[in-house]
Amino acid sequence: VQLQASGGGLVQAGGSLTLSCVVSGRDFSSYAMGWFRQTPGKEREFVAAINRSAFRKYYADSVQGRFTISRDNAKNTVYLQMNSLKPEDTAVYFCASSLVGGATMSTREYYYWGQGTQVTVSS
Repeated sequence: VQLQASGGGLVQAGGSLTLSCVVSGRDFSSYAMGWFRQTPGKEREFVAAINRSAFRKYYADSVQGRFTISRDNAKNTVYLQMNSLKPEDTAVYFCASSLVGGATMSTREYYYWGQGTQVTVSS
């Protein structure tokens, strides 16, 4: 199983980025997907999750209303649309594939992880 994340970069505060994560090697449509982020010296934190049918979505309070998670099961891809970016959003962003179909915010429920993509927001 491989997860390939892309779309990170450098953006000014208030700008937007869209992250993508392509999954191969498993039945993508059967499992929930999540996005997490991590900064140096801190634990990986939950950002957003989506269940297998895209019916249910969860967001961290810090990104609610600014970020949108979505998925295209035909393309084995999950997206994270990030708007109104803030310097505190700067982190390495990871996509993850769950062991279950229901969305969850816990890192322990995710078994497969992508390599991470750097997002840097300048003030």
